[in-house]
Amino acid sequence: MPTVPSDVAVLRRAVEYAIHAPSVHNSQPWRWRIGPEGVDLFADPDRRLPATDPEGRDLLLSCGAGLHHLLVALAGLGFSARVDRFPDPQDSDHLAHVRPTDAVPAPGAVRLAGAIPRRHTDRRRFAARHVDQAVLDALVRAAAGWGAHLHVVGPGNARRQLLEMLTRSATLQRQQAGYAAELAMWTGRYTGSGDGIRADAVAVAGGRAGDVPMRPFPRSGLVQPPHSIEHVDASVLMVLSAATADAVGTLRAGEATSAVLLTATDLGLATTPLSQPLEVASTRAAISRNIVGPQRFPQIVLRVGWAHADSANLVSTARRALDHVLRTG
Repeated sequence: MPTVPSDVAVLRRAVEYAIHAPSVHNSQPWRWRIGPEGVDLFADPDRRLPATDPEGRDLLLSCGAGLHHLLVALAGLGFSARVDRFPDPQDSDHLAHVRPTDAVPAPGAVRLAGAIPRRHTDRRRFAARHVDQAVLDALVRAAAGWGAHLHVVGPGNARRQLLEMLTRSATLQRQQAGYAAELAMWTGRYTGSGDGIRADAVAVAGGRAGDVPMRPFPRSGLVQPPHSIEHVDASVLMVLSAATADAVGTLRAGEATSAVLLTATDLGLATTPLSQPLEVASTRAAISRNIVGPQRFPQIVLRVGWAHADSANLVSTARRALDHVLRTG
C-alpha cells in the first residue's frame, strides 16, 4: 500500500503530466502550487484570450482538463486524491485543492495515465472506418463519471446543423474586433516559447477534415493523409454538456473533456476538441436549443474517429517549462 506522497518530487512528477492537458490555443492558462497538504490549481487570468474567450469559459475548461490530468497522473503513481473545487470564496482564481490519499486508485484511472503522453489533437482527415457503438458508449460513460453529458450527434439533420454552427461561429469571430490579431499572436509564438499552435499541428487543405470545418488558423503545415475523391471521413461529432451553467459546471466539464479524450486515446481513437462554436453566444444557444436540448449547457464539441492508416505520427505540442507554472511552498 503506497503512503501519501510527501516527497515534492512525486507531486512535481504528477504536475508535469498535468500540464500536458489540452488548452485553448495551447495557452496553458494555469498555475500550480505544491504545499504541505497537496497541490493547488489556479487560473492564470493573464493567459485568458479576451477576443476568443470573452466569458472565460475556455479558460475554465482548459484548467478542468489539467485538473483531471493531475488526478490521472496521481493514479498512475499509485495514489487516489480528494478534490475541493473553488476552496477559497475570496479567490475565484483558486480552482481546486487536491489532497493525495493512500486509497488504492481505480484501475481505470491507472490505465488512463498511459494515454496522457499519447493524446494529441488531430485536425486531419480521419479514416473511413466507422466507430462502433460500444466505443461511443464507453466515451459517454467516461463523461458521465465526471458529471457531464456527452451527446453523440448522429448523421443527418443534427450533424448538418452542427456543421452549420461550426461554420457560422468562424464567420462571426472573424468579424469580431481583436480576434484576428489574437489568433495571429498565438500561432506566431517565438521559438522556444513552449505554448501556442505551431503550423505543424494545423492540417492543410482549406481548414477542413472531411466535412468538418476546423478553426481557420493563419498558418498550416500538417500534411493530410493521401486519399481518393471517394474517401469518406467517418469521424463522429459529440457535444459535451455541463450539469450547471456556473463556473463549477464548466470546470467539471473540463474534467469530463479530459476523461473522454484520454479514454478515446486509450481505445486507439484520434480526437479533435472543437471549442469555436461554443465561444459565440448565438451558436452556443442554437446548439443548446436544436441539438442537446434546452436543459443542457453545452461546453465543447469533440470529434473522434480512427486515424488514417497512412497518417504520419503527430509531433508533440510544446509545453512551458514546469518551473514557469509551478511554485512550491
